Amino acid sequence: MERSLSMELVRVTEAAAIASARWMGRGLKIEADDAATTAMRDVFNSIPMQGVVVIGEGEMDEAPMLYIGEELGLGLGGPAVDIAVDPLEGTNIVASGGWNALAVLAIADRGNLLHAPDMYMEKLAVGPESRGKVDINASVTDNLLAVARAKNKDIEDVVATLINRPRHQKLIDEIRRSGARIKLIDDGDVAGAINTAFDETGVDILFGLGGAPEGVIAAVGLKCLGGEIQGRLVPQNEQELQRCIRMGLDVNRVLRMEDLVKGDDAIFAATGVTDGELMRGVQFKGAYAESHSLVMRAKSGTVRFIEGRHSLKKKPHHMMEV
Repeated sequence: MERSLSMELVRVTEAAAIASARWMGRGLKIEADDAATTAMRDVFNSIPMQGVVVIGEGEMDEAPMLYIGEELGLGLGGPAVDIAVDPLEGTNIVASGGWNALAVLAIADRGNLLHAPDMYMEKLAVGPESRGKVDINASVTDNLLAVARAKNKDIEDVVATLINRPRHQKLIDEIRRSGARIKLIDDGDVAGAINTAFDETGVDILFGLGGAPEGVIAAVGLKCLGGEIQGRLVPQNEQELQRCIRMGLDVNRVLRMEDLVKGDDAIFAATGVTDGELMRGVQFKGAYAESHSLVMRAKSGTVRFIEGRHSLKKKPHHMMEV
């Protein structure tokens, strides 16, 4: 892949974040997602690349989507890439004005990202110190102890994060029995997974059931950071099971990093829509908007935080060109 794609992809997430941030706190998650999706698609189609969405968003939330199989980019002999997208990671967060909503995407060379339905995935994610030390088939307590050893901590100092949902009550109970601490998140586990690789977030491990598209995107981010995510698809009904079978996916198989993102190169880009541990959300300041983004490339290991100031008078509201 071309190095210049990194900055082009930040344009995509900036546009989606700015468009959806206008809906923050208004209780309208579908409208926020629609704004992000439209902006993301428009800017993607200004980039000289041959992209195909291999895992997209929208079906589980009944929201507008960048659908699986959609072709994006100008073509023009540009690189052929797989795209995983979540134009608005945390639709409920934006609707309520909460923390850690992102516009986020990942790309890799064609054929290198997992092709999977938009469905639930069981996940276990850790940062670089704990890579190779955890196992999704082990107990919650064993994994917490493994992280404690890897990071030279007492288990009481380990912080696990997971989405605050009734389906996770057993996980929450076991984490608490182990003595570890918990940081519950309202929605959107891409941020939770990525946070395990940054000491300043205070997060050591992510558990729980979340979206498969978010699992693939998080895998790219953690590949860039030297971390690890393991996953397992969890069909909720016979229809989802049959979709997996048609796609040649074994729902009993543990999906490891090389299953989720192959090869030595991939790019992750995200822009904060609302404030979070790693990135500030979009702020509107009259004539301009400020954004805070993260872009990473696996091949080089480069991690960039980018602050942007966007004139709202000189640019259309969602086509934020450099």
